[in-house]
Amino acid sequence: MLMDTRVLATNKRAFFDYEILETLESGLVLTGQEVKSAKLGHISLIGAYVISRNGEAFLTNCWISPYEYAGLLSSYNPERSRKLLLHKNEIARLIGMSKQKGLTFIPIKVYIKHGWIKVEFAIAKGKKKFDKRQSIKKHDDDRNTERELKQSSNLKFSHGGV
Repeated sequence: MLMDTRVLATNKRAFFDYEILETLESGLVLTGQEVKSAKLGHISLIGAYVISRNGEAFLTNCWISPYEYAGLLSSYNPERSRKLLLHKNEIARLIGMSKQKGLTFIPIKVYIKHGWIKVEFAIAKGKKKFDKRQSIKKHDDDRNTERELKQSSNLKFSHGGV
């Protein structure tokens, strides 16, 4: 059976700004119009994070645009906190980890899995400027190596493979 997954939104800055320690998957409580809007890709994770309140986990600062065919909704807040569906023992573990200095929970991507909207979020530690510079340097080195390999393979084929 094929896995029915489709990515709706990703947080590209997460891997640059944070060192990812562990990833978790969670369901997301949404209203009907939010589901329709998210499935159309009108969702953004820029600046979003996960918090725990009263023994529950919430996705905060995630922007889901109003569904354009839903009519006029005067009380709709696109940035409202949305509850994450986790087991109590998972929430307790997250609360314990959040008390450690420097750890935070950031959403990495929102996707559809078997018809349900899921959030993949990470337990992460913020990078320092030095670490970010190292990441940029490694990325540039990898790109240059890839480019040189590609050019050397093109030279072999342009001379008839001799």
